[in-house]
Amino acid sequence: MNPERSASIVGISEYPLRLARGVSPMEIKVDCIRAALDDAGLRWSDIDAVYDAGDGEAGGGLQLSAYLGLRPSVIDTTQVGGSSYEFQAAHALRDIAAGKCRVAILSYGSTAASNRFAIGTGGLHRGGGGNWQANMEMPYGSTLIANYAMVKQRHMHEYGTTTEQLAGISVSTRRHAMRNPEAVKAMTDLEFVGVNEITAADVLESRIVADPLHLLECCMISDGGGAVVIASAEVARDARKPPVWIIGSGEATKYCENDGDITTSAGAQSGPEAFGHAGVRPDEVDIAMIYDSFSITVAVCLEDIGFCKKGEAGDFVAGGRLAFDQPGRLTLNTDGGGLSSNHPGMRGIFLLIEATRQLRGESTSQVPDARIALAHGNGGMLGSTHTGGTVILARD
Repeated sequence: MNPERSASIVGISEYPLRLARGVSPMEIKVDCIRAALDDAGLRWSDIDAVYDAGDGEAGGGLQLSAYLGLRPSVIDTTQVGGSSYEFQAAHALRDIAAGKCRVAILSYGSTAASNRFAIGTGGLHRGGGGNWQANMEMPYGSTLIANYAMVKQRHMHEYGTTTEQLAGISVSTRRHAMRNPEAVKAMTDLEFVGVNEITAADVLESRIVADPLHLLECCMISDGGGAVVIASAEVARDARKPPVWIIGSGEATKYCENDGDITTSAGAQSGPEAFGHAGVRPDEVDIAMIYDSFSITVAVCLEDIGFCKKGEAGDFVAGGRLAFDQPGRLTLNTDGGGLSSNHPGMRGIFLLIEATRQLRGESTSQVPDARIALAHGNGGMLGSTHTGGTVILARD
């Protein structure tokens, strides 16, 4: 294993509500930063680096710094969709290792559910001027969810994958969600039909949203937010909670090509890079927090990162095999994921938060003696222009 221990996650917080009417995204961000600092035992004055994806009112870090009264030596405005926070964690590791900062904050706040933001219709052409990408894709009327449905359809055609197999992803994550009180409240507040554990048959019987994606294979739309504090080894020694070290990272971009394979994601580049950096293998990972906008997102990323061979994800996830109490197997999305806990639009920060909980022993679906966790974000649209950010974490 790579002996480097230069930066660690020392503080985390997650906004408890998934329906927060009357609260602004900035208020969510600030509440989460405050709670994450308290979790770490740090003060506002300790922050010298701000990483922000420009969500809500944050202004890419400029307005957030002013709002909080900070004068950071580093502002990172990386915005690559749902994987922004994995990219930012990698950048914080590099900046801390280079001595540019000691305490970095990552934060997110969204009121997508309260604002009735229809995330799945993203990409739909609504008139106005075109650009290089819109001219090639939007005239055909494809939406965000249609892109993912197309990837699933191709995976089924290419490898014989079935919806019954992929339903195992929804089954595992819902099982974890039912053990997480905040996820249960989320499903209740958002008026899910059936706040309970589900079976593969339930997934197959749920309505088709974009053929062949069923409703229970699609993420919820929620409010929410979170914050992560990343600190130097020197600061981590005096933090309130045990440090969770960032030991490896990888970043990648993928887009449409005439001879490209839409069932291969950017994770095929970012995953091996992260493992090489960390000096660990996929079979050494205890927890995988994989961006689950849809079931097919998880399946493709599991293959590309290296947890199973290309075309084998169906068998790998079938039957809820990735639940927390399956000994000797990888465990998936123990907070309930975007499918059953929260998805305010960009979910990458929650992957880091739950991975940290697991390595601290604080998860509601705790894996015994978890030592290594992976967080992989997918940003943009799978099957079109998108990014992959992979971060590998380890406890002492």
